[in-house]
Formats: sequence, structure tokens, C-alpha cells
Amino acid sequence: MEVRCRAPGKIILAGEHAVVHGAAAIAASIDLYTEVRISLHPSGQENELLELDLKDMGLNLSWPCSQLKEVLGDCSADGSVLVSCTSEKLELLSGLVAQKNMPQENVQLNSGLYAFLFLYTSILGYKPGKAVVTSELPMGSGLGSSASFCVALSGALIALSEGFSLKTKEKKDQFSFRKNDLELISKWAFEGEKIIHGKPSGIDNTVSTFGNMIKFKKELKTTNPMMPLNSTTPLKMLITDTRVGRNTKSLVSSVSERVLRHPDTMSSVFNAINSISDELALLVESPAEYKVEVSEKEEKLKELMQMNQGLLQCIGVSHESIETVVRTTMKEKLVSKLTGAGGGGCVLTFVPTLLSAAVTEKVISELEQCGFRCFMVEVGGPGVQVFPC
Repeated sequence: MEVRCRAPGKIILAGEHAVVHGAAAIAASIDLYTEVRISLHPSGQENELLELDLKDMGLNLSWPCSQLKEVLGDCSADGSVLVSCTSEKLELLSGLVAQKNMPQENVQLNSGLYAFLFLYTSILGYKPGKAVVTSELPMGSGLGSSASFCVALSGALIALSEGFSLKTKEKKDQFSFRKNDLELISKWAFEGEKIIHGKPSGIDNTVSTFGNMIKFKKELKTTNPMMPLNSTTPLKMLITDTRVGRNTKSLVSSVSERVLRHPDTMSSVFNAINSISDELALLVESPAEYKVEVSEKEEKLKELMQMNQGLLQCIGVSHESIETVVRTTMKEKLVSKLTGAGGGGCVLTFVPTLLSAAVTEKVISELEQCGFRCFMVEVGGPGVQVFPC
């Protein structure tokens, strides 16, 4: 049996940092994907292995299934029953990965390997098989690469689990997950995210699973602080990866320290960012049938992004590399803002519908001359997708 599953990355359109302090944030999927292909091998053979091929990094790892069972013990291997990774199990997973003597430059992958082993064995048990992973998302840049991996992996594993059947679409050879399956995939992916990040918000795996856009606010008076948004017009963004690493925890802490020093002023900033998120949510769901309406809608979106970037700059999370992108794109009257933690990472530049290809190419060329990497993406597309092989 073999299945291929892919899940998108994400961007934060508005509300980063302020969301930690009670403001709303808007997140959306992008058409850059992580793909996981899993093939199960016949059981009952000698030297059964669980293999992981990380194509983009040239790493091929394997664990004997007998060793996994000996170290991790018996497991229910029921994908329909969600379980969390205990600290004891995490220690066992750490030992299994440590035996591989990962090269120093790949040590940051360890937590992802723990997540892989946990999800695979929890859902499929100790069945021999091979997982091949490829991704279009740069790691550690704030585009949700880890969540995309966990969602694609969980989707493939659920699709291969006993008693599962895919929903056939109208077109031949197209399949999809049912709503309750998507909810289960998102929950399993969140367990993987917890292994990788400790205390994730749940935004990344939700967007990667369901796609489109969501509005997130911790203080929403519902059991689920995430509200789906239905974007009525396609959005294009130029994503610039500054290749500048950032420490998310440190940046979040620095904002919190600024709150302690200037509580009233920072409260006003967060309220302003919350208003931007609220207005953006209404804007993306508002209809725009004619060119004039689309242009007006895009102009409002540009203004909201510009204001949001200014507020993020004033709370201290911008960076010289981010401001370089802002200045470079501003030459062509384009608006940019950081996405995610800031301090480097990625920057969004809104691409209007009527922008010429020549201008786009010129901007990309200038940004690449600065040593940055650029991706043109569509925003708010589908979530996790499955393709039986």
C-alpha cells in the first residue's frame, strides 16, 4: 500500500505578537507544500525496517521495527484514538534518534524526527514501511514548515490506517478527506507540533489542515478560538526569505518586557493591531465583482498591511533585513510587512492584480541581489490533500 499526502505552509497576514496579548490575528495557507509519501511493506519478513528519506537534506535513516517495539513497548496503533507523547516516551524517542549520530549541521532536525517516530508508531504501530519527505518551505523562517510536515505525515498515516476509506471526488483519481478525518489529522499534527515546539498555538496545524484563512483570538468566548474566514478574491504575495535567523522566544520576551515598561502605550498599540485584524477579516470576506471594487479592496489591504508593519516596527520586532525589503518594494509603490516573529525571517509583499510582470521581476531581482530568496505564492488555497498511488 502506498499513499501521497501534501499540506501547505502558512503566513500571518495580521496580528503577530499582539495575539499573545489578547489581540486577533489572521493566518492563511500558501501554495508552498510539504509532501510525504508512505509505502507499507509486507509484514512477516526478516529485518523489517521503518525508513525515513529526507530528500531535500540527503538524509536516509532507518530503524529496525523489532528495535522500535523493544524500546517503545506495545502500543494500540489506532489512528482514531488520539494520544499525547509523555516525557518518558520522548526520552525513549530521543535515544532512538541519538543512535543515528546526526551530523552537527542537522541537529536541529532531531525534534522533527521524534515527532515522526511518535506519529508513525502511534497510528500504524510497528508496520515496516518507508516515508519519503520533500518540501518547498524553508525551515525555521516562520512559514509553518514543521506544521506542514506534521499535517502531511498525519494525513498519510491516517489514510493508511485500518478501517479508513477515502472520499472519492467527481473527477477520476481525485480523493479527499472527510471533515471528521480532517479534524483528527489536525489533532494528531498538533501532538507532533507539541513535540517540536513545546507549546504551539495550534494556528499553524489548523491552517495547514483546513486551508483558506482563519481568525484567531484567545479570548473568543467559544470552545474554539479559531474562526474560519472565506476569502472572496484571490490574493498573491511575494514572500522574501531574508535568510536571517531569529529567536522567537527572545522576540516574544522582548515585547513582554516593553509592555511592563510602557503598559498604557503598548495596550494602545495592541488595540490598534486588533482593529487591523478585525478590519482585514471583514475585507477578505467582502465581495468584489468588478475591477474598480477589486482595486479599492486591494488599496485598503495595502493600507492595513502598511499600518501593521509600522506598529510591529514600533514594538521592536522589525530588523534591518526586513526594512531593506520594505524600502526596496516601496520604490515600486508596493507594501510589505514582516510575517511571524520578525527579527529576520520572512517578509510579505502584496502583489496587486494589475501589477505588471516586468515590475515583479525587477523587484525580485533587486531583492535577490541583497542575498534574499523570493517565492511568489497564492494565499488562502486548499489545506491537506491526499493522492493514492
